[in-house]
Amino acid sequence: MAHIYSEPSHTFGEYLIVPGYSSADNTPDRVSLQTPVAKFKKGEEPPLTMSIPMTSAIMQSVSGEKMAIALAKEGGISFIYGSQSVEDEAAMVRRVKTYKKGFVTSNSNIRPDATLKDILALKEKTGHSTVAVTDDGTANGKLLGIVASRDYRVSRMRGDELVSSFMTPLDKLVTAPDTTSLKEANDIIWDNKVNSLPLVDSAGHLKYIVFRKDYDSHKENVHELLDKNKSYVVGAGINTRDYEQRVPALVEAGADILCIDSSEGFTEWQQRTLGWIRAKYGDSVKVGAGNIVDAEGFRFLAECGADFVKIGIGGGSICITREQKGIGRGQATALIEVAAARDAYYEETGVYIPICSDGGIVLDYHITLALAMGADFVMLGRYFSRFDESPTNKLLVNGSYVKEYWGEGSNRARNWQRYDMGGDGKLGFEEGVDSYVPYAGSLKDNVNATLGKVRSTMCNCGSMSLPELREKARLTLVSSTSIVEGGSHDVILRETTER
Repeated sequence: MAHIYSEPSHTFGEYLIVPGYSSADNTPDRVSLQTPVAKFKKGEEPPLTMSIPMTSAIMQSVSGEKMAIALAKEGGISFIYGSQSVEDEAAMVRRVKTYKKGFVTSNSNIRPDATLKDILALKEKTGHSTVAVTDDGTANGKLLGIVASRDYRVSRMRGDELVSSFMTPLDKLVTAPDTTSLKEANDIIWDNKVNSLPLVDSAGHLKYIVFRKDYDSHKENVHELLDKNKSYVVGAGINTRDYEQRVPALVEAGADILCIDSSEGFTEWQQRTLGWIRAKYGDSVKVGAGNIVDAEGFRFLAECGADFVKIGIGGGSICITREQKGIGRGQATALIEVAAARDAYYEETGVYIPICSDGGIVLDYHITLALAMGADFVMLGRYFSRFDESPTNKLLVNGSYVKEYWGEGSNRARNWQRYDMGGDGKLGFEEGVDSYVPYAGSLKDNVNATLGKVRSTMCNCGSMSLPELREKARLTLVSSTSIVEGGSHDVILRETTER
């Protein structure tokens, strides 16, 4: 008969952190969230670290180039989704690596023969009030003018007016050559009292826009994650089918770290992929592997050469693998076992292999629980899909704004490589759903709020770093009744209304 575990597996919602002694020195502003991303030997520095323990999931509806730049500014890493052509993924990585801080490639562009209605629709879609008017409506077309909110009044216009009739034309704009430095651009902005500065090449084509509002934000990004060339750090997803073509393209594009994107990592397919990468690149290319849910799976991937190991099967908000196939494990139980295996491997070999908890995060405090249970960092899909920076559409549904969110195992994504078991190269059945998530605003605001909670809880445990949290944190299983007790209860909530 099958082996049956004596204890049920648990998830994060079944645990609470018991506070410990905290001194007057335990203040959130002193907490360090720095964490390793790739394996290293005892006594050596990790080859890659993050300022915050957060990565964005390898998903079409989560991790595009805009997400990668925004998350790197906050100190985390985004893994560009691999369920696209090799060329397109490499191009995304290259655009992140060549992104010039402060120099924004316009994603709100329109032709001069469009109308005010088109401007309003574009603003609704992107959330941006500054629209570049180019001859072909692209980000690098010939610049003809700019439309800002001051250029029109919806209440006094019909909506069919041509953009060319109310835009600020090129001859009235302050512009600069595309060779202008960021410091020079900011000086021009302040000297001319303008809110934006288009940078154009010698032929008049728009290259970038520098915004006044970005000046202060760049000063605020104290945790931004940069490589030795001062470019943003970015990851990329690969699969176990076309790695011989995809990996070289991503490495050439400048990806700092790769990750095998798979629903199940304890396989010969991942062994082959890791073996090929190590044979071709040695340890110079950093690559994570997974997903696994037990000590045996961790040991397997560690010995195959993984730089980090991803934990979690079936716990994602859009994942229905457990429903469809009956495989998986409660995320907390899986993480606790693998963390113990990671520590034992470190004691045995002197090699520390970071582990990533992927899935099962519903509330912000679940991130703190995952870190206390041994995760070096977490990977989040639904969490990041809600933000402006995710690549999906923002829609108005039943009076509320939402963003589209779908799983890689859904018919929409059709990422059969992620669920590949050596079959005929197609998605036999769905392991993910197509859905909406409540729109939540900007990544920066939400990440700062979430990490504020993490830091505060760490202070409650008397911990000033993640290794110290793992050492000092005390966790307790809670009953269903105490879970009810933990929320508001036995009161009539007042409904708040805006006045």
